Amino acid sequence: MTLRDSLTSALDRRGPLLELLAEEGTDCLRLFHGIAEGRPGLAIDRYGDTVLAQVWRLPLEDAEREAVEAVHGPVVWRYRGVAQEPTAPSTCREGGLSFQFQAIHRGMDPWLFLDFRAGRRRIADLVGERQGCAVLNTFAYTATAGVVAAAAGAGRVLNVDHARKWTSIGRANARENDVDMTFLQVDYFAAVRQMAGLKVGRRGRKLPTVRRETFDLIVLDPPTRTKGPFGAVDIDGDYPSLFKPAWLALKPDGALLATHHSAKTSLEDWLSVCRRCAEKAGRAVEQVDVIEVDADFPSFDGAHPLKMAVFR
Repeated sequence: MTLRDSLTSALDRRGPLLELLAEEGTDCLRLFHGIAEGRPGLAIDRYGDTVLAQVWRLPLEDAEREAVEAVHGPVVWRYRGVAQEPTAPSTCREGGLSFQFQAIHRGMDPWLFLDFRAGRRRIADLVGERQGCAVLNTFAYTATAGVVAAAAGAGRVLNVDHARKWTSIGRANARENDVDMTFLQVDYFAAVRQMAGLKVGRRGRKLPTVRRETFDLIVLDPPTRTKGPFGAVDIDGDYPSLFKPAWLALKPDGALLATHHSAKTSLEDWLSVCRRCAEKAGRAVEQVDVIEVDADFPSFDGAHPLKMAVFR
């Protein structure tokens, strides 16, 4: 099968999803997930009026580039790991909300993670179950999950992220959708461990003051691996260090929506780690609802690298 055939077949498979997204007021999705649809190292996404083609590892041949543009029209090409001039910011829509987007910028990823769409949809549902609830959005990045929660009727939304750049874009997203949210530019471990009443390793650094409190809904969406001033994120090697403080900052009848992005850990192993962590913390998990990724992110065996679940 040629690449053009693969691209066309991928569009055909997305027919039902495209109808659903149109009804939801969404104009951004993955058009081609190359690793599972015939061309590893290539992913094609639509964000509003922009089609973004991202290339990893092997370069595309001229005929392949021509095939992509023949099927999808004008394309912004992003070569991962190669410095490129930034493109102009624009906006895209998901669930009737508007989000800032920039195809190429100084960071690694676009400002809206499309595979987490099903998670954001569930956030809106969870807030709908308890209007006026208090929501904590950790590793908030550009605060898209926080915007969804606020727009769905949350009484309070607190977004936690250590990076000024991302909180700045998050504030822009809040203004774009006319929702009220607060932002805490603090490392996850320093902030959420204090909220949970746990000690924080300072490593010689001044500890920011964060008051102890609990939330009705907490979003825990950590990156795969990173280092911060108060702890290191390693979702494969030490997920409990992330899960425990979030779990203890949750109200007894609350919900924790957590994610795991690494293919190295299976869904079953991750859920088992979380259950054991909760039990050791003295608050056993009573219910787990797994969230399936939308159909624009297919996989060979149904075991998508992104795992999402709601813990109660």
